[in-house]
Amino acid sequence: MKEAVAVIENGGVLEILIDRPERKNALTAPMYRVMTAALAEAASRADIGAVLFAGRGETFCAGNDLADFMAGPDGAEAALDFIRAVARFEKPLVAAVQGMAVGVGTTMLFHCDLVYAAPDAAFVMPFVNLGIVPEAGASLLAPAVLGHAKAAAMLLLGEPMDAAGAERAGLVTALVPADRLLDHARAKAALLMAKPPEALLATRRLMKGDPASTSARIEEEARIFRQALQSPEAREAFSAFFEKRPPDFRRG
Repeated sequence: MKEAVAVIENGGVLEILIDRPERKNALTAPMYRVMTAALAEAASRADIGAVLFAGRGETFCAGNDLADFMAGPDGAEAALDFIRAVARFEKPLVAAVQGMAVGVGTTMLFHCDLVYAAPDAAFVMPFVNLGIVPEAGASLLAPAVLGHAKAAAMLLLGEPMDAAGAERAGLVTALVPADRLLDHARAKAALLMAKPPEALLATRRLMKGDPASTSARIEEEARIFRQALQSPEAREAFSAFFEKRPPDFRRG
């Protein structure tokens, strides 16, 4: 548990529980590695039929731990490895989301098949605000799922989308009261386990379509992301965040 991620087997479903509530489940490089390894294990085992993502506490995931992320290239590469693993995972992915889902906390959901959210859930992709670009294929998948106008509000302006809006837009499967959220998601994952596995996986592949375009976009985003991290805009955005002041991108 030192990596702040719990991996639990539950009736053929592998649960990945982000367990760092004191930091709003912000992700570090070691946490990404644990989740990536869990996905690899689930992919390799015939007795695991689905994966369920959840977060402990009031927040699903606050995105990257920025201090860890900026400490060196290890954080960005660990995050990218996780994103690749989620995107290429062939079995059903289920998510239970409460509170804030920031950055990768939202973009990973575009790869999930069933997303259940508490009424207090909110989805934010503040990449441009930080002087960087989206990841996990979100620049491709967000417009496809949400429509261009809603995706532009989230990706260009960094505006949050509330749970009801996310359900209407198609990012969220259903809203569930917070006290029943995890049990509900577990029950739906158990239903997936009861389906004929070959038919289930084949149907999922058909629904996902050709994965090459998503993989190519993930790699293109990663290339531009690395460049953007070194930009004056990103330096100003991150400095302002740590100094708790508004950024000024027009000075100098």
